[in-house]
Amino acid sequence: MRAMTRTLVTVTTVAGIAAGSLAAAGAGVAATPEKKPVASAEAFAPLAVVNLGLTTSEAKSLQGKFLRAWGYTGAIDGQLGTNSWKAMQRLLKENWGYTGSIDGIVGTGTVKALQRYLKAWYRYTGPIDGVAGPDTRAAFRRMANVT
Repeated sequence: MRAMTRTLVTVTTVAGIAAGSLAAAGAGVAATPEKKPVASAEAFAPLAVVNLGLTTSEAKSLQGKFLRAWGYTGAIDGQLGTNSWKAMQRLLKENWGYTGSIDGIVGTGTVKALQRYLKAWYRYTGPIDGVAGPDTRAAFRRMANVT
């Protein structure tokens, strides 16, 4: 009986020491202040590429033959990024009702003006709703392949 009591006390003591060590370690970790980065990687990343369904080859064609006339001076890389869309916005501002700033962001205003342009020249038949859905993308592809 005495051996069993001694074993039970030993096991209880070991468990208590282990639990205390874990609690102390947890408190030490919790007390460490969280360090936040000075600036996130997103703050320095370029705006996303928005090809609206165009292949790289189609986007290159659009950049080289069409957007150059509207002030695009970037690489012909098939990536419709900020500078490509700034050129597109200049075109859309000229005749297609784009009233926003020339910022290269493909927002609702840019898409609505693009839809008006595509309706006039590239058989877009959908609504002027600012949503670049399948009909808008198909007409945009026709535009890229014609230029």
